[in-house]
Amino acid sequence: MASTSKAQMELNPRGIPRAPFVDNVEEYVGGKDAEMDSVIKKFQETSAKYRYMELNLQQRRKALMVKIPDIEQTLSVVSFLDARRRKALGEEEEKDEMDDDDDIDALLDGEEDEDEKDKPLTTLFELNDTLYAEAQVQETGEVGLWLGANTMLMYPLAEASELLSSKLSGAKKNLSEVVEDLEWIREQVTVMEVNFARVHNWDVKRRRDRKTTESHLKQKGDESDDEK
Repeated sequence: MASTSKAQMELNPRGIPRAPFVDNVEEYVGGKDAEMDSVIKKFQETSAKYRYMELNLQQRRKALMVKIPDIEQTLSVVSFLDARRRKALGEEEEKDEMDDDDDIDALLDGEEDEDEKDKPLTTLFELNDTLYAEAQVQETGEVGLWLGANTMLMYPLAEASELLSSKLSGAKKNLSEVVEDLEWIREQVTVMEVNFARVHNWDVKRRRDRKTTESHLKQKGDESDDEK
């Protein structure tokens, strides 16, 4: 039982406990005459907890897989606006390691004509899934970011880029941890299924042995009665 307690206390980095593996079933349940209902109930409760955590983590993973592309797209737009403003002000562009640097440079290179240089930025705004409207962007060096709960705040482009980069990094880290936790939980669910099968098979064998023993005792008793 000491090894079982130690296994139960082992946690993953997010505090999810490792399922105890039942090596010696008879010792785990408390002997040959132990009651099995409490053991089976405990296994069912533990498995249900793991299933509940797995469901929550699957929902978190799904939400993050939607959130990360949204942040990446927003960060790309902010980076484009920041690069465009720096170019208009004649400032030296700050090079970063974003994958879409070449795309931003290509967009800016298309605005080299003097006739086009002073024109306002025109783009399409999505009003609905299939409905867009053309609009001119008033470039003030700030951008509005949705923060949730119907809340939008204005940020300078540099601060907006820094904030989005931080959120993107955090979201990717969370996704990596969620995937790791899901793999951990699936391993524990498998362990609990193996435990249940081992305990069930042991109980079936115990009942069979009891039945065989009782049958032999009864047979001997009948033979003793015949001898009398």
